Amino acid sequence: MSVAAPAPAAPEHPFLRSPNATLLALAAPVLISMVAEPLTGLVDTAFVARLGVAPLAAMGAGTIALSSIFWIFNFLQIGTQTEVAGRLGAGEPERASAALGLALVLSATIGLALAALAIPAAPWIAAAMGADGPLLADATAYISLRALGAPAILVTLAAFGALRGAQDMRAPLLVAVGVNLLNVLLDALLVFGAGPVPALGVGGAALASSLSQWAGAAWAVAAALRRVGRPAQMPPLAEAGRLLRVGGDLFIRTGLLTGFLVLTTRAATLMGAEAGAAHQAIRQVWIFTALFLDAFAITGQSLVGYFLGAGQVAPARRVAALVCAWSVGVGIILGVLMLLGRDVVVALLVPEAAGAAFGLAWMIAALVQPLNALAFATDGVHWGTGDYRYLRNGMVVASAVALPALALALRLPGDSLAWIWLVTALWTSTRATLGALRIWPGIGRAPLGAAGGAR
Repeated sequence: MSVAAPAPAAPEHPFLRSPNATLLALAAPVLISMVAEPLTGLVDTAFVARLGVAPLAAMGAGTIALSSIFWIFNFLQIGTQTEVAGRLGAGEPERASAALGLALVLSATIGLALAALAIPAAPWIAAAMGADGPLLADATAYISLRALGAPAILVTLAAFGALRGAQDMRAPLLVAVGVNLLNVLLDALLVFGAGPVPALGVGGAALASSLSQWAGAAWAVAAALRRVGRPAQMPPLAEAGRLLRVGGDLFIRTGLLTGFLVLTTRAATLMGAEAGAAHQAIRQVWIFTALFLDAFAITGQSLVGYFLGAGQVAPARRVAALVCAWSVGVGIILGVLMLLGRDVVVALLVPEAAGAAFGLAWMIAALVQPLNALAFATDGVHWGTGDYRYLRNGMVVASAVALPALALALRLPGDSLAWIWLVTALWTSTRATLGALRIWPGIGRAPLGAAGGAR
């Protein structure tokens, strides 16, 4: 009987030689691309603001509604990234390209269904967001035209997941920057009109975004197919079912996360305009700092997925340790900068009447940044291991602990907004603790536990 020749050894991953340098080199373009991606909304806001208060309010209603819907389907990026990283680590490029093909087909199908539902439902969605009278027509136009880009947005999510799973962090950065540059040019043309092109107002901003997103989707798909490979055949439907099950776990997790943030905002608003304004200022800074933390989480996800796919648990645990260490270090720096920059934030974001409610709550938000960083880092590690159910259950536990505390906080005397941020600290620290315990020592059936193995 003939014996097959052994497969050639895969080249050593650069992380094994230079772990810190590799981690930072991969995380830097992720951070820049994540900062670039939200700029589409800021650019649209800048152009539409010149049209007046009503168009801007209409765009705001449409943006919040659609962004919430699109966020639900972020599992297309997370699941694809982990699957591609693991398959490439296992030396199975054909299965990695098949996973990419499945993700693209699934994301395009869901996106088309979303567009088909959202466009005729645009008046109802706009009304549900509180738009009426003149606002209703503008919000309906914005939602209808922005929904045309739904397939492009979801396909881009899947393509970005595949690229980052293949540890190509540069291509998503270039696509994000290109989309924003094109959006600026189209906004100038479509919002105000020029030559034969009529002024479309708020609808022009939506159309500019949709066209830019379609161009970005084409670019991202081409880059992903080049990097990961064109699928020779589609995987069986069971693979689609697995990705949808991932979506179910992440849907529950994302829903609870979003719900907690919405409820804390609602609680602050119920305390009065001053507390609501102060909370909004803190929340916006909190969201911005999360970009730095998410960059490490996404990088850790790719590296952990790769090494587990290769059956190398020790390097995966090393990735987890470094991602958590760097994230907590950055969290400490962010917290210190928040404390030192308090007066700047007050001057830029906080109305004078809200100053009294701001101070103590801001200090709590700054001090909890290291724990927030650990929560982000362990999320990324567990995405990389495919431990989605544990992440779902961890969010259930954190919400079960924090929501009763939030209800109690509304009844406590003193600085009520500070109580809300203490509850947020409790919620964050619960997530961070559960996330870390899954790695060290490795509670339950932990993929990175001492007895863990290849996926």
